[in-house]
Amino acid sequence: MAHMKPLDKSATPELADDFAIFEQILGFVPNSLLTMQRKPEMVKGFGVLTKAVMSKDGDVDLGFMRLIAHFCSRAAGCQYCEAHSLVAAQIHGISQEKLDAIWDYKTSDLYSDAERVALDFALAAGSVPNAVTPELFAAMREHWSEKQIVEILGAVCLYGFLNRWNDSMATDLEESPAAMGNRVLSQGGWDGGKHLQK
Repeated sequence: MAHMKPLDKSATPELADDFAIFEQILGFVPNSLLTMQRKPEMVKGFGVLTKAVMSKDGDVDLGFMRLIAHFCSRAAGCQYCEAHSLVAAQIHGISQEKLDAIWDYKTSDLYSDAERVALDFALAAGSVPNAVTPELFAAMREHWSEKQIVEILGAVCLYGFLNRWNDSMATDLEESPAAMGNRVLSQGGWDGGKHLQK
């Protein structure tokens, strides 16, 4: 159960445009931002960073960027963000079949070698202590340009903020991410943890 109750999205009218960004990404305004709106400047700043990291003009597919977010969240242990990122991945074009195979990404034909190394990189970059090695970075360079690596690491860092926010707040998980978690992530031990009211 959440440590702090989300406020209604109408509580801070000046955040309407900022909340619209996240409605496009997820189909709803997440409880994390509805809690964060107690300090509107944080929501605004996070919206600016999100638009920059998850830019439609980026070189890395937006759906895949959400898979990067999923893997760094998995490394951090944030079950809220693990589920959210998969909903966003699907909204941005990743098939349910590919999501269903996420636990088998190292061997599934649905994932390319470039994707596998990037997902390994996201796991390593999202770990504490950081587990990115020179060898892993060299493997990234074999498949991704420097700009693409910057975009991928940007997604890891963006979700690092969210991982700490949502795990510390025990943010309540909304219906669609909970359903995605139960369908896809429960195979690997995901149960929603403190983010689901039991």
